Amino acid sequence: MNSPQPALLRLIGGTPTVPIHTERSWYTAKLEAASLAGMKSRAAVSMLRAATARGELAPGAPIIESTSGTLGLGLALAGKALGHPVLLVVDDELEPELRSLFSAFQVTLHVVATPHPTGGWQRARLDRLAELLATTPGAYWPDQYDNPDNAGGYVEMGAEILDQVDTVDVLVASIGSGGHCAGLARVLRSRWPGLRVVGVDAVGSRIFGQPDRRRLMRGLGSSILPRNVAYTDFEEVHWVGAAETVASCRRLAASTGIAGGWSTGAAALVAGWMAEREPESRVLTVFPDGPHRYLRTIYDDEWCRVNGLLDAKTTAPTELDTPTDTEVTGWGRCSVVRDPVAEVSTWIAPAATCQADITGAAE
Repeated sequence: MNSPQPALLRLIGGTPTVPIHTERSWYTAKLEAASLAGMKSRAAVSMLRAATARGELAPGAPIIESTSGTLGLGLALAGKALGHPVLLVVDDELEPELRSLFSAFQVTLHVVATPHPTGGWQRARLDRLAELLATTPGAYWPDQYDNPDNAGGYVEMGAEILDQVDTVDVLVASIGSGGHCAGLARVLRSRWPGLRVVGVDAVGSRIFGQPDRRRLMRGLGSSILPRNVAYTDFEEVHWVGAAETVASCRRLAASTGIAGGWSTGAAALVAGWMAEREPESRVLTVFPDGPHRYLRTIYDDEWCRVNGLLDAKTTAPTELDTPTDTEVTGWGRCSVVRDPVAEVSTWIAPAATCQADITGAAE
């Protein structure tokens, strides 16, 4: 049995907020890279603690989860703190830096080599996870996509924000599993009931009704429909492509010295646009992690050049009347938000796909 080290939990949270200035306005960002293992360590601890309290997770029992990387770091830390070995189902596109870190943390990796023909890497990982659960007695699956305790992990983040800022009118939230937005919106609306929530999804993600496509961006968007996404929370949604996100990440780094990954770049793009469009509104977003796992991708000129990501010219989103009007290939926006499971879709996907969104999977 792994010995618990609960003092490690003090390294999670307590992150700062900072004003980010755009050309004509500014917005506030919560910098989760300042917390060990990034934003998703909050969700990891919340899910494991809740499972323990319900008797679903026995002392020392193994944790098995599917991840594109970020939640895996959170679970690695939570496992050390709470005394559980961690087994992660990842895919062949996991960055070498993360593979080395997981090896150092003595986290067992099960690597999926082939994407599912319709559900991509995400579905392939979940299929392998089901096999492991069936052959690992006593193992616990947090199920980040559908576990409401995921959202519960962000209650403390919300409390920190209430202490750090005077007013928030608009929350811009990147969406993968849906947990951090659901948890934050709940807390922030307890003080600011008129808060508007803007979701930021990836081009090629199914979450808000667009067709599923293979994606370069990891940790943002989804090939499945997570139940943690609270569709009624949202006033509008933006879909952001890989080229637009690379440009946003690099602008942010050049202007502030703050660098992050796909979710950070996409959130910064939309938050900056919202702040300039509505300078009287106080806009808040969350930057989930830092740049280190993206040095060979987002911040590598040759990789970006090979993947056609250095020529983004979009300065404003294309407007959609409904989420299924047309397939977004760069940056799109819609003020109608629907739960794709709750409605009968008449979507017929065009044959063309965005060149940049050719591979990858979501957290």
